[in-house]
Amino acid sequence: MPGPNPKALAMSQILPASSFAAPPCPTPADMRATLANFATGVAVISTVDAQGRPFGMTVNSFNAVSLDPPLVLWSLGLGAQSLPIWRAAGGFAVNILSAGQEPLSRQFSSRLEDRFAGVNWRAGRDGLPLLDGAVAQFECRFWARYPGGDHEIMVGEVLACHRAEAIPLVYAQGRMGTLQPAG
Repeated sequence: MPGPNPKALAMSQILPASSFAAPPCPTPADMRATLANFATGVAVISTVDAQGRPFGMTVNSFNAVSLDPPLVLWSLGLGAQSLPIWRAAGGFAVNILSAGQEPLSRQFSSRLEDRFAGVNWRAGRDGLPLLDGAVAQFECRFWARYPGGDHEIMVGEVLACHRAEAIPLVYAQGRMGTLQPAG
């Protein structure tokens, strides 16, 4: 078995544990509160259900996995009522919301039965819902699903992607916000 990484040892000498304000994260509440300090984009993941109706939900658990092949992931809690919809779906779209779309973020995180009511969208590949005004979109087919503790990790192969010149919506510390343009 290899020995300790000398760079990791050097880092522990630079940043002693006593410099951190809180103890390690032993509980889910501590973990959630600590993760809230990581700013993320806000996305609506969308698909069509078995009856061909659009379905979507807001997530901030979206991430890139690979450029070649192009893969992305997001995760969903095992207790989510929508889990059967996602397990039956052949693909999904990731709609990364722009700065003016905070109301959409709230609508797609609500318990509304028809979250697409009043929403402007178009059908992409395989009928996947693409939201108007999104700063970026990825159209994916499922590549794999993995267990991940109390979540299921959904990995998609990107079949098409689109981007717009807009400022993304971001989420950190329980609040929505925007980035300031560079320059």
